[in-house]
Amino acid sequence: MANSKEKLFADFAPVSTQEWLDKINVDLKGADFEKKLVWKTNEGFKVKPFYRKEDLENLKTTEALPGEFPYLRGTKKNDNTWLVRQDIKVDCPKEANAKALDILNKGVDSLGFSLRKKDLSAEFIATLLDGICADCIELNFSTCQGATVMLANLLVAYFTQKGYDLNALRGSVNYDPMGKMMVRGKDLTNYVATAKELVEVMKALPKYRCITVNAIELNNAGSYISQELGYALAWGNEYLNALVEAGVDATEAAKKIKFNFGISSNYFLEIAKFRAARMLWANIVKQYEPKCDCACKMKAHAETSTFNLTLFDAHVNMLRTQTEAMSAALAGVDSITVSPFDKAYQVADDFSERIARNQQLLLKEECHFDKVVDPAAGSYYIENLTASIAQQAWTIFLGVEEEGGMMAAIKAGKVQEAVNASNQARHEAVSKRREILLGTNQYPNFTELSEGKAPMGCQCCCGGEHKHECEKPFATLDKSRAASEFEALRLETENSSKRPKAFMLTIGNLAMRQARAQFSCNFLACAGYEVIDNLGFPTVEEGVEAAMKAGADIVVLCSSDDEYAEYAIPAYQALNGRAMFIVAGAPACMDDLKAAGIENFIHVRCNVLETLRGYNAKLLK
Repeated sequence: MANSKEKLFADFAPVSTQEWLDKINVDLKGADFEKKLVWKTNEGFKVKPFYRKEDLENLKTTEALPGEFPYLRGTKKNDNTWLVRQDIKVDCPKEANAKALDILNKGVDSLGFSLRKKDLSAEFIATLLDGICADCIELNFSTCQGATVMLANLLVAYFTQKGYDLNALRGSVNYDPMGKMMVRGKDLTNYVATAKELVEVMKALPKYRCITVNAIELNNAGSYISQELGYALAWGNEYLNALVEAGVDATEAAKKIKFNFGISSNYFLEIAKFRAARMLWANIVKQYEPKCDCACKMKAHAETSTFNLTLFDAHVNMLRTQTEAMSAALAGVDSITVSPFDKAYQVADDFSERIARNQQLLLKEECHFDKVVDPAAGSYYIENLTASIAQQAWTIFLGVEEEGGMMAAIKAGKVQEAVNASNQARHEAVSKRREILLGTNQYPNFTELSEGKAPMGCQCCCGGEHKHECEKPFATLDKSRAASEFEALRLETENSSKRPKAFMLTIGNLAMRQARAQFSCNFLACAGYEVIDNLGFPTVEEGVEAAMKAGADIVVLCSSDDEYAEYAIPAYQALNGRAMFIVAGAPACMDDLKAAGIENFIHVRCNVLETLRGYNAKLLK
């Protein structure tokens, strides 16, 4: 067998990188290689169309081993097991307890409880955790920041009273004052004394983390991957440095910090992000000279993003969250939460929660993603992405440090400003279809109605609703979802007295009229308009009359650029103002058509959102 393999490979002469480039340039027929095939990411670095073994030569990432410093390839040596987490907002402890016990029998091995400050008591905790084997699963708790120490004391007392081996318990308590400052604008600058007290209380639970970096907030606000990672590192370093300066041992402090990351839909970049995150954090902690390398291990939880969830065609959200969960699993995170597909518009029901759980269980039980440590290792592409993201994130980290650290940057509003600028840029990209949200700004479901669905408001970490009318001493993150503006447009259409009807007047060149009719239907359906396609008409006059019989509010002329010079003006004149007239395309004769009074053109360079807003302003009066 070995000889046959050697003979097989001997039949193929080695091909150099230059030969590949020469062949590509021939196929490009003079087009610019950089412009056509090299992708510049939002993170600021370039991605080549192909990578070869030689691209690994100067990378240090390939020298890492699983379970060994700097943990680029994961903190585990023997497998890639992660915990399947589901969060529960606790209104009634008995109901939350019953739900927890139920889902623990359905594949969940990590629970997250969001508790209200006013409910905290020994009796409440006992009721909530009754019958739950705290030494068999991971338990995570969040409440109002000012009540976190109280919660920690209650948990230690409960676990002690129950006779648990405290050294065996795993979980976390969510204390993140800087995250709260960015989300709520509250002044929590004097946090160090509380953080130190919390660490002291949680010494009784060695495997519990209690100082949290909720980088998920940046992800849900639309940050780019390098921003999320760079700021997360500065965020964690600020907490670590503050604790050490307050007298906490560096090893103890590092072992109490947990990172909660988001996962965007950029599949390979997300795999690279988590690999780079572990490596960079390990090197940061190493500078504090901990007593053991195990203190340098990043504890990373990952949660699918809400930024790209949609209200319309919501089942597509399952595709988004599935690829996101795959990225995090392959990257070797410690636990994952998959957001239910209906989270954008309602409190998740039993069905959507079951689907979210099963998405992870499929990755484990059928895909066996939990069996192989760091399967991305050695990939020419992903190793280079890892190095590039690490470099970009490290640049952001150093920039924050040079300006006084994460707290100073938050107080000055610089982090919020940078992330909100990314949010705005991504909204702009969505409006122009440079970033695609399937079912929202591209290929919408033509017949779908909201049926009473409305966007959900933001919630705080302890489960309460945000109240945005309060005074905010600090700038906050804009967490508007990427689809929010298109959804508002479509809901405006749906809630109007009449749903506009768009009629495709197809004529002339068969291929072009069909392509442009399809483009126009997709374009106009993004605003919730009813669209009527056609096989074609022999004359524009017949097409216009058919449109009027159909009760059209919009007539879209679909033909080839060359034929618009012949068809557009007669069609416009035949319509005679009885409906809005649109030409599908940007023909060379556009100026002549505009001179004849034709105002509306839709094409690939249009800002879809702004164009449709303009149409709504005219049609929904």
